Amino acid sequence: MAEHLGLHPTDLQCVSLLALEPGPRTTGEIAELTGLTSGSATRLVDRLQKAGLAERHADPHDRRKMLVSLTSGRTPEIEAAWSTPGEAFDEALDYFTDDELIVIERYLRRTTDVGAEQTARLRTG
Repeated sequence: MAEHLGLHPTDLQCVSLLALEPGPRTTGEIAELTGLTSGSATRLVDRLQKAGLAERHADPHDRRKMLVSLTSGRTPEIEAAWSTPGEAFDEALDYFTDDELIVIERYLRRTTDVGAEQTARLRTG
């Protein structure tokens, strides 16, 4: 999908993560979300801004910080690209009962938590 949209895979991952967040994030928070170093996250945000996917603006509560938010400029293009794959994934879910989907969701949430815990453990040493 990233190649189809002319993006680096990490950039598309970040766009997806930011779309799930309740509001703008600092570059440091983006580094935490993606597992990148702060320098790599800064370069990622630079690429997103150059691609017209994100913008930086001053944090109204702390002028020393810059917040990053997604722009709406390429939203139709990205949504259109995800349309067919999204439908295919929806159809795949139709093969499971509601009870099975509850177990799958529990599994995915737990493995995500374990992954985050282990990432934090590796960072702290």
